[in-house]
Amino acid sequence: MIICTSEQIVGKRITETIGLARGSTIRARNVGRDLMASLRNIVGGEIKDYTVMLAQAREEALQRMSEQAEEKGANAIVCLRFVSSTVSSGAAEMVAYGTAVKVVDD
Repeated sequence: MIICTSEQIVGKRITETIGLARGSTIRARNVGRDLMASLRNIVGGEIKDYTVMLAQAREEALQRMSEQAEEKGANAIVCLRFVSSTVSSGAAEMVAYGTAVKVVDD
């Protein structure tokens, strides 16, 4: 599956637009991470546990989007975007979405 943020893929021609493909996941913080985050807020710096958690959430959302596009018959996704939002106190949703398409070599 080819996935890109642009509208076109160099060396490929879009032959069919299938439509929206999306994937999402919701991740919750845990007490251990929150304690470290509180300390990091005092002294400054990166909160590595949260960085890892968000990276994992992006990968999972991306994988789910790719699977949905494949089920619809796509072999590529263009215009990939990520969105995150707070679902509740301590939980966030990560969404990956794009346009599922069929492409062929130019």
